[in-house]
Amino acid sequence: MDSTPETKSYILCSVCHKPNPEGTRFCRHCWKAITPGESPLLSSQEVERLQSHDRHRRTLKAVVTGLITLVILAAVAYPTLYFTTDLVTQPLQGVNSTSLPGEWAMFRHDPGHTGAAGASSILPQGKIKWVFTTDSNIHSSPVVADGNVYIGARDNKLYALDAATGTQRWEYETGSWVETSPTIANGVVYIGSNDGKLYALNAHSGTKLWDFQTRYPIMSSPAVAGGIVYCGSDDYYLYALDATKGTKLWNFDTLSPVASSPVVANGIVYVGSSGDLSYALNALNGRLRLHFKTLFSVFAAPAVSDGTVYFSTDNGRLFAVDGSARSWPYEHEIKPYWTQLWLMGVPLMPAPPPQSGLLWQLNLGKKVTSFPVIAEDTLYIAADDKLLAIDLQSRQKSWEFKPEGAIRVSPAVANGIVYTISENGRLYALDAATGKTLWDMDIGGKATSSPTVANGTIYISTDDGKLYAIE
Repeated sequence: MDSTPETKSYILCSVCHKPNPEGTRFCRHCWKAITPGESPLLSSQEVERLQSHDRHRRTLKAVVTGLITLVILAAVAYPTLYFTTDLVTQPLQGVNSTSLPGEWAMFRHDPGHTGAAGASSILPQGKIKWVFTTDSNIHSSPVVADGNVYIGARDNKLYALDAATGTQRWEYETGSWVETSPTIANGVVYIGSNDGKLYALNAHSGTKLWDFQTRYPIMSSPAVAGGIVYCGSDDYYLYALDATKGTKLWNFDTLSPVASSPVVANGIVYVGSSGDLSYALNALNGRLRLHFKTLFSVFAAPAVSDGTVYFSTDNGRLFAVDGSARSWPYEHEIKPYWTQLWLMGVPLMPAPPPQSGLLWQLNLGKKVTSFPVIAEDTLYIAADDKLLAIDLQSRQKSWEFKPEGAIRVSPAVANGIVYTISENGRLYALDAATGKTLWDMDIGGKATSSPTVANGTIYISTDDGKLYAIE
């Protein structure tokens, strides 16, 4: 005898909306009492469709929840990786402000600030070759490229002179004093002025190519690397400009005036400020890598050698900093509280770590007005009334030289000889290894800028508005 399968009916719980066999008094899923007739009866096929729909809904909900979670994690992780590591964007290792042969691409020629352009078998002997007189004081250091000497003066002008004869080739007048040193790269001379503008001029004719206006005077000499010009301003910003067009690529707020000249090495730009912080930024986008607390103003340009950056402060401190170091988030905001809790002896509170990037530091004296100059493994710097030579391996003083009168400007190093000038205008040539005087001469004017050495000639300016070429 044939039999027809029994068809089951189900009732949905009004709370959890899950099916229960007809006649169930309490929901098998949430134990809510089921009142007969509270919802229509459903067949097995209808229940199956409902359950399938429920499974799809749960799956969709899980997928959406997972995607939202991934977005949140990415939103948190990406900025963390971007600002604290090099996994997202790495500095371009080939971008440096080192001068090409025949050019002077940055303040004091190279990241070590040797102040020397090109080796020469002819050594200066202390004889005046020529003298050029401007209409006012000169605080700018001369630069040499393609047979020309470029110098700025307080008569608002930038001069281009024949390096061999001192004959003026052209001049360009800005809106105020020109106290920064020019920078030469790819046939263009870049110069800042107290009128707040950075100028780009044709190095051969003096024709203006473009200018860029900042809000306050520019005392920082520009650096050029990778098609970008870097320059600080008294308006607290470091600017990165397109070297060809003069358009702003990015700027960075240093929180205080920037008189220090920037240096670019291995895709990182280093600069000091008149506040108590010095900075390392990604040269391509201006992203902060390191903000190093020096406690005192850094007016001098930093020097870079073998991945180490040297900052000197106006109160006589010299800092050696790891050039690739990174500050940890809110380091200088957290560190004072951490130190205070540690000094109070709070249980399990470890000693605060050293400042990020610090390798070592030295006390050079009461006052430093020059910037570090590095040649081989020796750092040369003027402190108080002396010139010091410091061995970078031992961190000990190799020798010191005390001239007649204080030294207020940085030396130049070329062919194993250190050239320095005292405030009263006496020029000295010293053996770089021993500090022994090889020769000296009286220029006559008060020295206000660092000497430059190129092709066997020393170029140096004085406060009476004269530029000297000495062979």
